[in-house]
Amino acid sequence: MNYKKVNWSFLGMVLIHLLVVFALVIFGSNYTMGIVTNLFVSELLLVIPAFIALLCSREAPNRVLGFHRLKISTVLMIFLYTALMSPLTTLLNAISMLFVENEVSSMSGEVVEVPFLLMFFMMAIFGPVCEELCFRGIVYRGYLKSGNALGAVLLSSLLFGLIHMNFNQAPYAFVLGVAMALLVEATGSLFSSILMHAAFNGWSVVIMYVYDRFLPGMTEQVEQSAGTEEMIAVISLYFVLALVCTALAGCVLVWLCMNQGRGDYVAWLWRQRKERKGKGKLVSVPLVIGIALCLALMFLMV
Repeated sequence: MNYKKVNWSFLGMVLIHLLVVFALVIFGSNYTMGIVTNLFVSELLLVIPAFIALLCSREAPNRVLGFHRLKISTVLMIFLYTALMSPLTTLLNAISMLFVENEVSSMSGEVVEVPFLLMFFMMAIFGPVCEELCFRGIVYRGYLKSGNALGAVLLSSLLFGLIHMNFNQAPYAFVLGVAMALLVEATGSLFSSILMHAAFNGWSVVIMYVYDRFLPGMTEQVEQSAGTEEMIAVISLYFVLALVCTALAGCVLVWLCMNQGRGDYVAWLWRQRKERKGKGKLVSVPLVIGIALCLALMFLMV
C-alpha cells in the first residue's frame, strides 16, 4: 500500500459520500434514513474504498493493519490516556461552538430514541472499528511506508477530521487522530486506537442517555442560554486543563511505549525524519481534489 493508493481511496470515500448526499437531496421526500441506518451506511462508505485499495495493494491485511497483542497494563493505561486527552478535545469543541452548532448535541434527540445497547454498539464499537481500520490502519500505514512518519501522522489525522464533514467535529477529530496515531506507534497495535476511540465515543453515548433520563432538555437549555462571555469562560478553564492533561498524556504515551517494548523502534523512527527529509512524498492530485471537495461541502453546510 503506497500513498497514491491511499489518496485514491480517500477520494473514493469523498465521492461516494457526495453521491449519497446528492441522492438523499433528490429522493429525500420519498425516503427518510433513520439514525442507525445513517451510521451504518456512513461507516460502510469509509470501509469499502479503503479495503478496495488494500486489496489492490496485494499485501497481507494484518501486515498493513497491525493487530498485535496488548498487555493488560497497557489496556488500562490506554483508558487513562483517553481521559487525559478529553480536556483538549472539549476545548476545541467549545471554540468551534462560537461559530457553528454542536453536531453531537444536535443529534442527541434522535440518538436517545434508539435502544441504548443498539446505539452503544453502533457508535462505540462498530463505528470505531470501521474508522480505525481505515484511518489508523490503511491510511496511516500506507503513508508511513513513505518514511515520512510525522507527515503520515498529520495527514492521516487531517483526513480523519475532514471526513466528518463539519467544522464542529473536524478540529477535535484531527487532534484525536494525532493522539491515536501516536498511540498506535507507541503500542505497535491497532487494537490500542480502537480501544481509545471506543472509550471516547462510548462515554459520549452514555452521557447522552444519562442526561435524557435524569436531566431531560438540560443540554439544549445550557447551549441556548450560554452567551459569548460564558463560552469564553469555559474555554479559558479548559485551556488550562488541556495544557496540564495533554502534558500528562504525553508522559503516559512514553510509558506505554516502554511497557510494550517499543522504545528502540520509536527512537529509530524519530531519527529517520532527518534522513528521509524531502523523500517522503504523500500528496497527489486525487488527495487535493478530495480535500477540496470536503471543504466545499463543509462550507455549504454551515
